[in-house]
Amino acid sequence: MTDAQSFNFSALTPDFMWYALESIGIRAESGLLPLNSYENRVYQFVDEERQRYVVKFYRPQRWSEQQIQEEHDFSFQLEEQDIPLAAPIKRDGQSLHSYQGYWFAVFPSLGGRQFEVDNFDQLEWVGRFLGRIHKVGQSQPFLHRPTIGVEEYLHQPRQLLQNSSFIPAHLENSFFSDLDLLIQKIEEYWTTDWTAIRLHGDCHPGNILWRDGPLFVDLDDARNGPAIQDLWMLLNGDRHDKVAQLDTILDAYTEFCDFDNSQLKLIEPLRGLRMVHYMAWLAKRWHDPAFPQAFPWFADPKYWEGQVLGFKEQIAALNEPPLQLMPQW
Repeated sequence: MTDAQSFNFSALTPDFMWYALESIGIRAESGLLPLNSYENRVYQFVDEERQRYVVKFYRPQRWSEQQIQEEHDFSFQLEEQDIPLAAPIKRDGQSLHSYQGYWFAVFPSLGGRQFEVDNFDQLEWVGRFLGRIHKVGQSQPFLHRPTIGVEEYLHQPRQLLQNSSFIPAHLENSFFSDLDLLIQKIEEYWTTDWTAIRLHGDCHPGNILWRDGPLFVDLDDARNGPAIQDLWMLLNGDRHDKVAQLDTILDAYTEFCDFDNSQLKLIEPLRGLRMVHYMAWLAKRWHDPAFPQAFPWFADPKYWEGQVLGFKEQIAALNEPPLQLMPQW
């Protein structure tokens, strides 16, 4: 087990966080309320001037300094284009700070309601801003952050799961047999004939708040990839529902940014990539006490039985024709 795998944030005490903030001239007077984050640690607090902030401590050895700074620089470029998102605050010209081995950043505390995925007016707003985000994302690639691909999302996770002890013995044969079939099917449909752009990377509904419009949060998984990666997780329901949602999103999106319709064939491969990567992510982080507490079902044999069924369902989805946009009259 590497240091990165065994790390568990045990040193991140309230006193430690207070001194980290004090090192950049911020005095936390109350709060340090933990927010919903597992990969990193995120806390809300109030300073001595009664301003509310959020501090994010990055998991050591996950991203390099250069990779985190690229995330921040991307958010500043989006902010300059009046795109609503949670960008870090600069102190003495710096947005990324270090304290005793931890990288951390401070953000304004921005609340909002839950984004309604079945609200077509809200989908239209989100589509419009995603078009603007991707217009900025096209201007240059990330140089230090990775590009979405099958090695990181399929082969490395498959190896990690093979070397883990999570899969119940009576399921091992069927689990890995069906997982290998899924990987084979994804690779059959996966292509790299798309232009890689800078993406939000994890644009699921939970990372969009609603105020007077959408507010995009958590660029921690930002990376290079196909534009459809930031769109497909907003789709839900049956095939007819997804087509209607996609049509609404792209009508608004293309007001600001062109979209290559050939990327629609990547939706189900990307869903499969996420499925496999997510299981391996939980296995990789299980040593962190926050994970067994938040995801107790991961150690239950019924979860793994469900994954075998999920593999079969995803293989069937990959065999279906890709989603197509509604004809324009």
